[in-house]
Amino acid sequence: MAEIVAVLDFGSQYTQVIARRLRESKVYSKVYPFSTTAQELKDEEVKGIILSGGPSSVFSDNAPLPDRAIFELGVPVLGICYGIQLLGFLLGGKAEPSSEREYGKGRLQITGESLLFKGIQKSIQVWNSHGDKLTELPEGFEPVATTENSDFAAIQDPERNIFGLQFHPEVFHTEQGTGILRNYLFEVCKCAGDWTMESYIESSIAAICDRVGESHVILGLSGGVDSSVAAKLIHDAIGPQLTCVFVDNGLLRKNERQAVEKLYGEHFQINLVVADAADKFLNRLEGVTDPEQKRKIIGNTFIEVFEEEVEKIGEVDFLAQGTIYPDVIESIPIDGNPASLIKSHHNVGGLPDRMKLKILEPLNQLFKDEVRVLGKSLELPDNVVWRQPFPGPGLAVRVLGEITRENLKVLREADAILLEEMKAADMYYKVWQSFAVFLPVRTVGVMGDERTYDNVIALRIVESVDAMTADWARLDHDLLGNISSRIINEVKGVNRVVLDISSKPPSTIEWE
Repeated sequence: MAEIVAVLDFGSQYTQVIARRLRESKVYSKVYPFSTTAQELKDEEVKGIILSGGPSSVFSDNAPLPDRAIFELGVPVLGICYGIQLLGFLLGGKAEPSSEREYGKGRLQITGESLLFKGIQKSIQVWNSHGDKLTELPEGFEPVATTENSDFAAIQDPERNIFGLQFHPEVFHTEQGTGILRNYLFEVCKCAGDWTMESYIESSIAAICDRVGESHVILGLSGGVDSSVAAKLIHDAIGPQLTCVFVDNGLLRKNERQAVEKLYGEHFQINLVVADAADKFLNRLEGVTDPEQKRKIIGNTFIEVFEEEVEKIGEVDFLAQGTIYPDVIESIPIDGNPASLIKSHHNVGGLPDRMKLKILEPLNQLFKDEVRVLGKSLELPDNVVWRQPFPGPGLAVRVLGEITRENLKVLREADAILLEEMKAADMYYKVWQSFAVFLPVRTVGVMGDERTYDNVIALRIVESVDAMTADWARLDHDLLGNISSRIINEVKGVNRVVLDISSKPPSTIEWE
């Protein structure tokens, strides 16, 4: 059994980023509700406990608090952001609201010796996101680093192996943050780093077989990496008990339906049903502009279409989905934790009460890059494994404002040009995502000596590892110029192209 490092979730949107960083070091991380008891963690024989950040203040009446007995287990504890404030609040120190809220980049000065900072430079850039701070340390603790606004940016009790960081080492904005977390894993917790994808496949197949038994499963196949890997994993487990359904919702990219039918006819010996539901989706989305309402309508219609296909297919007990970890954390709080909702995903939100199928989500503990590794291990073709992510609601969340067939047509053509140019420049597989967005604005232009008043297309091209954090890609200006020129000249109804240069956080990758 692989070693486990527990991450107690206090509602931070970065909780899964912490978990992902640990897995990058081949240590299996598992996210638990903040209320998990010390006895439960002891029974799981966890090697370490990390207290995540969170949106709450320790001074709130309903502030989430852990079982105090976790500090008596003899297991190394690391508190991050809200977690360090918990250490002060629960162990006899003092925390107070900061007179100056720290959000964004700061400068950490390491002032003391600590296993956490072994091999780390004495001065590094860090990422802060907090409004409270420690003002008095609990007995046994000592400060080991400071920032501009905190004398206790990093603290430790070396006797009890309890550590606290006011900043976020898990996000890429923090220099050498991965090194700090690796020091916690290997210098403090003494982990072996023996978690592999092969062991995950073995345990997942066993779990699918155990849960499904002799029942039948229907899976929504989009052609993207998530649903494709889920299909292959489930098919390896239960074979012909799986039927895949591809829903043409009218919100697909150019020639997507044909590509999916061809791909799965060539590479998979799986039952494939194509449901033509474009008119149903587009009619229900008519006049809708709110992105959350779009997602709910698409999610409900998606399930309805599946129910119709189930009736045609016969007896089916499970609906399988390619839901992954970022989908879950951005959609709903885990086990009731107080995470702030960013957006709902059609895979995990908006399921109607009439739902008759049980949900099977074999990838919901994996991040996108882990899904790709899993796909390679399952011997899926590269053009599936390395395909860029595409949102469940499709182009509905890339046409801002009202969705019309004409706007969808404009976006499809612009998006196809972008992808064609990215592939021609050998850049498609070097970035995380590259896509076009239809903006609900029109601008004045001049084409052929005539005044135009047409649509605007935004280009969103980002680099990322796990979709939880991302940065805009610095592409060659000539490539960007070619993309812009082709879209304006070849797509009727567009006279302006703009580039999105926002990072995540604070922005999201998708616009809606």
